[in-house]
Amino acid sequence: MMNVRINGTEERNRLAYSESFTLVFKGFEHELVELLVAFTTLDFSDNKFNGSIPNSIGKLNSLIFMNLSHNMLEGKIPSSFGNLSELEQLDLSSNHLQGEIPWELTRLSFLASLNLSNNLLSGPIPHSGGQFPTFENNSYMGNLGLCGYPLTEKCDDDDDDDDKAAQPMLQSEGDDSKFLDGFTWQAVVMGYGCGLVFGVTMGCLALLYRRPMWLLNFLFGVQQKINGY
Repeated sequence: MMNVRINGTEERNRLAYSESFTLVFKGFEHELVELLVAFTTLDFSDNKFNGSIPNSIGKLNSLIFMNLSHNMLEGKIPSSFGNLSELEQLDLSSNHLQGEIPWELTRLSFLASLNLSNNLLSGPIPHSGGQFPTFENNSYMGNLGLCGYPLTEKCDDDDDDDDKAAQPMLQSEGDDSKFLDGFTWQAVVMGYGCGLVFGVTMGCLALLYRRPMWLLNFLFGVQQKINGY
């Protein structure tokens, strides 16, 4: 088993302070000293390192390239990686990392290459900002528990959002349909009522006045005009 411990020793009158890595491997400690914070590359790939990634790596805020791939690292990706503001390439592939991808990684505005493939990661892929919307499927393949863009596997929250977005549209269409249905029936009833009142009135006048000439002329004149068209 390998453990990593970082010891910072600040020196006054200097712009940078040095870091020392203490590697504990099979019960023996190996200290690597005089590693400056300003160094830009960390490549521990293709070894047999196991255990969790130490949060203290997040203090190496001048890192541009970090490769810890093809080891046996476990646990979660440290959220402290969000402090590596200069990081451009991050490769954690082919390990046994678990849990969700920390949203703090979206702070890395210079991150151009990301490889988290072949781990045990799960949950939604962060897409709220940073460079994450630019990464493709091969950055995440081999993690069956991951979901969300750019993968074809949708998260449950995405389905809920789609349903919520569709509900107002369906409700609006339903309201329009109800309005049109109500308007149609009201128009029919109003037309039928007006016609009925007019017919009854004309019938009563005809009975009372025994077909007065002015009424007959009016009715037949209207009929002739209609037929003329």
